[in-house]
Amino acid sequence: MALPIEDYAIIGDCHTAALVGTNGSIDWLCFPRFDSPSTFGALLGTEEHGRWLVAPTDAAATSTRSYLGDTFILATRWETPTGVVEVIDAMPHGDRRADVVRRVRGLSGTVEMRQEVAIRFGYADALPWMRQAPEHGVNAVVGVAGPDAVVIRGPRLVATNHFHESVFTVTEGEHVDIVMTWFPSHRLPPAAVDVDERLESSAAWWREWAAAGAISGPYADAVTRSMLVLRALTHEDTGGIVAAATTSLPEQFGGSRNWDYRYTWIRDASLTVAALMLHGYEDEAGHWRRWLLRAIAGDPADIQIMYGLSGERFLPEYELTSLPGYNGSSPVRVGNGASGQYQGDIFGELMVALREARRIGVDEDEFSWPLQRALLGYLEQNWQRPDNGIWEIRGPQQLFTHSRAMIWAAFACGVEAVRVYGLDGDVERWEHLRDTIRAEIETRGYDPVRNTFVQHYGTTEVDASLLLLSQIGFVEPNDPRMLGTVAAIENDLMRDGLLLRYRTESGVDGLPGGEHPFLACSFWLVQQYAHSGRTDDAAALMDHLVSLANDVGLLSEEYDVVNHRHVGNTPQAFSHLALVRAADAIATALGTSTVRVPATDAGNPPLLES
Repeated sequence: MALPIEDYAIIGDCHTAALVGTNGSIDWLCFPRFDSPSTFGALLGTEEHGRWLVAPTDAAATSTRSYLGDTFILATRWETPTGVVEVIDAMPHGDRRADVVRRVRGLSGTVEMRQEVAIRFGYADALPWMRQAPEHGVNAVVGVAGPDAVVIRGPRLVATNHFHESVFTVTEGEHVDIVMTWFPSHRLPPAAVDVDERLESSAAWWREWAAAGAISGPYADAVTRSMLVLRALTHEDTGGIVAAATTSLPEQFGGSRNWDYRYTWIRDASLTVAALMLHGYEDEAGHWRRWLLRAIAGDPADIQIMYGLSGERFLPEYELTSLPGYNGSSPVRVGNGASGQYQGDIFGELMVALREARRIGVDEDEFSWPLQRALLGYLEQNWQRPDNGIWEIRGPQQLFTHSRAMIWAAFACGVEAVRVYGLDGDVERWEHLRDTIRAEIETRGYDPVRNTFVQHYGTTEVDASLLLLSQIGFVEPNDPRMLGTVAAIENDLMRDGLLLRYRTESGVDGLPGGEHPFLACSFWLVQQYAHSGRTDDAAALMDHLVSLANDVGLLSEEYDVVNHRHVGNTPQAFSHLALVRAADAIATALGTSTVRVPATDAGNPPLLES
């Protein structure tokens, strides 16, 4: 059985990532990319579905762990009656290889260690042929199945019932290195790595990247870790940003809300890049913009809400039979059917992110502004379409208020580009549409009886995404309608201090069952509190949310307030992104902000309206 979600840490090389449990087992790893089939799949099943354990043989051994400073090199300290060891887990960065390094260091006494390896390629559908391969190193073992192969170098492994095991001892001052390398099966195994050099250079790279950010304030440590998570989930070659490192971790234990998040959502990536830019990471902004131009090149009518890491459009959703699901939560899905949905809000997120790039001085290239004009041209013809909304509902499409506001934001960004920056475009038409949409939202997206904006036209339900209306400048944070919306959200969606996305009981999403509070929504509430003068409430909620991170600072998608557990895919980019923006909002309220764009009451310069 897999561990609680919060018991996992990640290590990564900016191409893929592994989940390492507190028990010393790597239970999830997809080689060579985030979205590749799994090599270790125990997270969604049992050890029979693939894992790699390195831990003391003494079942009473206890562990504590942390990252080595601002890196994704994980150090787990094991204490036993006979001694203490430290296991260093890393995926070396920057050498264009697919390696996992596990170094066992003796700190005191003598500790007997056990290694157990179960390679299960293809989402546990392919049991590899394993053979001793001394020609590739002392004790080397090679495993092959179909297109995939690995070589493992370290203590001698012995086969037992489709598992490979070894027992070895480590004494004070000694270390034992174990390295697994993935390679295409039609090639020879790569040469062994220099573990000392790769650990040192990888640590230096992560620390240098973290140090380049403009990060300060009372939540600096949490923000730094969150920024590192966002970088770790960004594919170094393509610039695509995955929403999470996992698939099918349930939003409701035992339920069917299990989705594949190993793809690049336009919305998440846009907001992530905006946050990175505000903290000084201009290179990442340029890299992502190039990814965007490649991914959505062509007819704007063909734009998707998500793509593969290289801009792949075909992401068919299907269910696996080879993995039973996290603690029995099925189905396990690969691909994502929401890729075929229409979500109008992504145009706003795109335009806002590109606006931020323009404001901090990222030069427009020959394709950037023509692309934005093409997107606005498409919106001119389609702005009245109902959509599936930010939460990717699988029920009937609606005119969601948040989506309408983001379309308003898209036209407002176009107006600013022409009026302020001198770019060419049909500004009079964009101004007309911007003002028409505003009037529509204020009439059809607002309930005067409850004094609240509503989830979609024709309902009295509210939605946590309405908190974003003040953040994009559609209304001021202290506007009475916004304050009324906050009160309605607190009344309808608050569960033990955290926010649900919406009431699933309304049936709007077309899915059975409920879900747990969505962490990003609660961080949005922190921002609203900070922007509207409720700084004490903002700090109290922020402190609570930060405390929900696991022992190494990671957040999943949702949180079970009854059983105090992480829920959903992990680590979740959206949760960490929202943490960064919430911390920025509090810093702005306190007058200590270090973000690069001058802040206003709405957290960003207002969108131009005239």
